[in-house]
Amino acid sequence: MAIVFELVLNYGQNHAAIEEARRIVAAHPPLPAGPHRVALHEPLVDTVLDAADRPFLEMSIIPVGVGHNVAIDRHSRVRLTPEELDELGAGLYGLLAELRGYQLAKVGWDPEWLVDPVELQREYADRLQAGTLYGLVVAETVQLGVPMPSLVPFADGFLWFPSRDARPSF
Repeated sequence: MAIVFELVLNYGQNHAAIEEARRIVAAHPPLPAGPHRVALHEPLVDTVLDAADRPFLEMSIIPVGVGHNVAIDRHSRVRLTPEELDELGAGLYGLLAELRGYQLAKVGWDPEWLVDPVELQREYADRLQAGTLYGLVVAETVQLGVPMPSLVPFADGFLWFPSRDARPSF
């Protein structure tokens, strides 16, 4: 079973924004993580179905060698301390601040479930209201059907529940 540390974004049906994001990620330098410089794989893009069976474009930006049993990793595994992993996560959020056109995004270990707006509304409305979905970034145009008073500015056009850290939750 793969355990992937990644930045995952929901782009709705915004194909143009996906292409711009690909260009930005491809040109991005490796991210610092303590003494390490961690490169990024080419972004993976897939059409997935939300909890209401509607398609959306999902992009995954995966650091090279950080996860466990990640199929696209053909490199040695980079062992990071919790502090180095936090720094890498902060670097991914820095990259995210350069991107536009997405609806939801999250850095973490297998965070795909957090970029499905229908699942968030149905299953996690209480956590949205409480502000405990740490690190979730929401476009200002996205309505999740519940008040989210804990959201604070992230980047132009985006809000977030500030991240506590990027440590594994398993």
